[in-house]
Amino acid sequence: MSEDIRLMKGNEAMAEAAIQAEADAYFGYPITPQSEVLEYLSRETPGRYGIALQAESEVAAINMIYGAAGAGARVWTTSSSPGISLMQEGISYIAAAQLPCLIVNINRGGPGLGTIQPSQGDYFQATKGGGHGDYHLIVLAPSSVQEMADFVSLGFELADKYRNPVMMLSDGAIGQMMEKVVFHNKEVPRVKKDWATTGKPKDRQRNIITSLFIQPEVMEKVNLVLNKKYEEICKNEVRFEEVETKDAEYLMVAYGLSARISHKVVLLARERGIKVGLLRPITLYPFPYNRLAELGKQVKGCLVLELNAGQMIEDVRLAFGGGIPVEHYGRMGGIIPSPEEVEEKLEELIKSIES
Repeated sequence: MSEDIRLMKGNEAMAEAAIQAEADAYFGYPITPQSEVLEYLSRETPGRYGIALQAESEVAAINMIYGAAGAGARVWTTSSSPGISLMQEGISYIAAAQLPCLIVNINRGGPGLGTIQPSQGDYFQATKGGGHGDYHLIVLAPSSVQEMADFVSLGFELADKYRNPVMMLSDGAIGQMMEKVVFHNKEVPRVKKDWATTGKPKDRQRNIITSLFIQPEVMEKVNLVLNKKYEEICKNEVRFEEVETKDAEYLMVAYGLSARISHKVVLLARERGIKVGLLRPITLYPFPYNRLAELGKQVKGCLVLELNAGQMIEDVRLAFGGGIPVEHYGRMGGIIPSPEEVEEKLEELIKSIES
């Protein structure tokens, strides 16, 4: 297996990874800060693999995803916060129809049209179901350009495994930053899709894909099937990273860009003799409740860093069950806090606990 090492933007690395994963089609619409995806695919896709098509809107793009996924294709789309909002109805349809696809949100500041600067304000939308009905996406949170690339193939694999849409929730900073990325040229295996609408052969009944179930008894059965699947996902697919948690007396919890800052905070605090650890959720859904509950028996308090007004902190508090103090620190509007700024907030939390 050969390796291909490049210096790339996160958005470009993700697009290259999709080509190498042999994605059949990309449908999307340009919006800052993820427009490089469509630009890269338009330049690189011809003559290599699949197609890249600019739709007339985000609504059109997600419905193209719906149709192509229903036909058994490996498909994906990208957008940024307002564009993802426009896709929500289609995402709910895709989840109900149990179709695999990859959806990427390069999160920017809001609400509204907001700013083009990085944010983590779409956590609730991604993890709690931004559209209507009882559904969940598998949500991956990269914190580096390398993971922007790696999570594309992982996203396709998980989508196929569970016949469920997968979302990669990143942000404008990671999408735009340049880092070394290694492409392993690893084949993403194809699964047999007997359910796809590929034409009716003589030896089986026709396949019907829909999210419309008029009879309440049928709609309930569909929901029960979905919920059973979500239970399997929560059982098998929780992913997280720990830093210096073995002897930690205090804990930080952060994902994505905030986790990079928090990692530096841990190093600074350790230099001063403060035993702090970090838990970085890699899957935001399913969320690492059990591991956090275990750490809650060990540490005295927790600081949650997010680039929002406080969203993931609700899941962190649920995990701890009120057993320890949990505080939030966040900046909004695209402002990224410095590690020193966050360390100051951590020390304030520690003083309030120790006093």
